[in-house]
Amino acid sequence: MTDASGRDLDRVVDAFLGYARHARGLSEQTLRAYENDLEQFVGFARGRGAASVDDVSLELLRDWLWEADQRSLARSTIARRSSSVRAFTRWASESGVVPTDPGVRLRAPKGALHLPRVVTGDQVRTMLDGLAARAETDDPGALRDLAVVELLYAAAIRVSELVGTNVLDVDRSRLTVRVLGKGGKERVVPFGVPARDALEAWLDRGRPVLAARRAAAAAAAPATADAERALFLGDRGGRLGTRSAYRIVARLLEDLPGEGPAGPHTFRHTAATHLLDGGADLRAVQEMLGHASLGTTQIYTHVSSARLREVYRTAHPRA
Repeated sequence: MTDASGRDLDRVVDAFLGYARHARGLSEQTLRAYENDLEQFVGFARGRGAASVDDVSLELLRDWLWEADQRSLARSTIARRSSSVRAFTRWASESGVVPTDPGVRLRAPKGALHLPRVVTGDQVRTMLDGLAARAETDDPGALRDLAVVELLYAAAIRVSELVGTNVLDVDRSRLTVRVLGKGGKERVVPFGVPARDALEAWLDRGRPVLAARRAAAAAAAPATADAERALFLGDRGGRLGTRSAYRIVARLLEDLPGEGPAGPHTFRHTAATHLLDGGADLRAVQEMLGHASLGTTQIYTHVSSARLREVYRTAHPRA
């Protein structure tokens, strides 16, 4: 990129987004964040007369974050913006587009620590017992919902990993499931006997019914190889989507006390916290969750400590 048009900030950002999408194996959520944040940055930069990548300076980046702070954007949003633009400037420097990285000293304000939502063991059992009672009718949707929640809690996997799992990824004899995590990293995660039983009931009695619905509608919408491989199917027989998985879980959590999002990640948070409460090694939990950094996993030690303090306040006579 040596000519003037080739150094246009819009074009350089587009080149970075193309690199991020095809070369780094990032999740769709991260890619959307990059795209949205950098679009906002380009608009801000143009308003300051910065149309070329050469005009991007540390001062301009700091002004952008300061402007977001003045608009009272959430600290988490500002931190994400900082991460997005630093990824862009680092790529521009490493690719030789600019001689130095203007974002290397950019720092976003640290946000307050927000502990993830966790439900109790008794609440989990109550939810699963209710799902199991529905599944006894052999309704395919009920069999699927029970298997979905059992696997989310037993294996502590992300919802994206859940919906991306294929039938052949499940080893029922070894009680493990192979999932593809962030950055395209594959890992094998264990699950327990209750999850195995729910999966077997789904695969034997539930999944064939929904697969037949897809086959019946094949004339209008031919079956895809992706749907044929998928572990979990939606009501129309296609691969279960992220939104549908969210709806399954949200219905279970909507009446429970507690703050925070009522989605599939609650079961991931809950499983990690229950593992640590039960004496699991922090590094083993890190490996199970697929966290690149041990620091990410350590938030669950804060959750365990917070729960212990709450129990102490409510139960100890001298609290």
